[in-house]
Amino acid sequence: MNTDNPLVLGIETSCDETGIGIVRGRELLSNTIASSMDEHARYGGVVPEVAARAHLEAIVPAIHEAVAEAGISLHDLDAIAVTSGPGLSGALMVGIGAAKALAVSLDKPLYAVNHLVGHVGADILDPAGDAFEYPTVALLVSGGHTSLLLVRDLVSDVELLGETIDDAAGEAFDKVARVLGLPYPGGPQIDRVAASGDPKAIRFPRGLTLPKDLEKHRYDFSFSGLKTAVARWVEKKRDDGDEVPVADVAASFREAVADVLLTKAIAACHDYDVPRLLLGGGVVANARVRELAAERAQAAGVQLRIPPLSLCTDNGAMIAELGAQLIMNGHAPSTLDFPADSSLPVTEIQVR
Repeated sequence: MNTDNPLVLGIETSCDETGIGIVRGRELLSNTIASSMDEHARYGGVVPEVAARAHLEAIVPAIHEAVAEAGISLHDLDAIAVTSGPGLSGALMVGIGAAKALAVSLDKPLYAVNHLVGHVGADILDPAGDAFEYPTVALLVSGGHTSLLLVRDLVSDVELLGETIDDAAGEAFDKVARVLGLPYPGGPQIDRVAASGDPKAIRFPRGLTLPKDLEKHRYDFSFSGLKTAVARWVEKKRDDGDEVPVADVAASFREAVADVLLTKAIAACHDYDVPRLLLGGGVVANARVRELAAERAQAAGVQLRIPPLSLCTDNGAMIAELGAQLIMNGHAPSTLDFPADSSLPVTEIQVR
């Protein structure tokens, strides 16, 4: 096996996107994503069984497409990497089953890795970015996760500083979009509508930011109360017979989410004396989150890193890169008896 510049295929099936990526060391060769989002739209959210079945249908064609795009043969691979967790159990099982089958049939080592840490590793693949430096504070925001991490070393030392105690930010976007009569997925729809709204029109609550909350939950997030506050505000408007200013509600809600996310992330940079902040996850596609992150980071003297948006959402390339980093740092492969772990802690970077 080439341990200096390994050729790794990564498989990511933690939620509703079948991601297959191929990297050679730090170079991205292919990043194929087959999304089942349209199948979930009729339900207003991800249905685990539907997601698992979609992965079954998409994974073999996605592997063939990725290999063709990379211009390699499966036999050329040095290793396979796969998401072991966290995520939806049934969806994870599909990717893990495929990865184990490839590893056995090709006689290649297999690396079972953490989905959340993979999001951090995606930054290494940015061809326009500077070299990845440690330590780094990472804010990961997606439909299923909102986490704040302290990354001292990508393959050996990742600490969870805080996470959501109820709804993830992406879930809150979907639920508020439904209240406003906007289609699924909610994030892009609210971002679109909010562009013409006033973010100061309505002062929605900022969860876990009061002094009494910060004592226990300084780096934790809560969006359930915000979601409820928006629903009640809209409900009252309708009960009073008034027209709901959808753009203003969307902009004010989006501002509340972005404010909380960046306030806590910059606070972590300050508290731990870390001059770097990395953003990852699908919610990073939100225009206001990126804009406010740039403003707050510049004011705090913090270097902001945001991978290309194609690498922010769930993808196999980030999993392949984390596998490559483990190989280049001398880590032994995983055994074949690792399970799908829907609640895999972020401190477990590789499942042995």
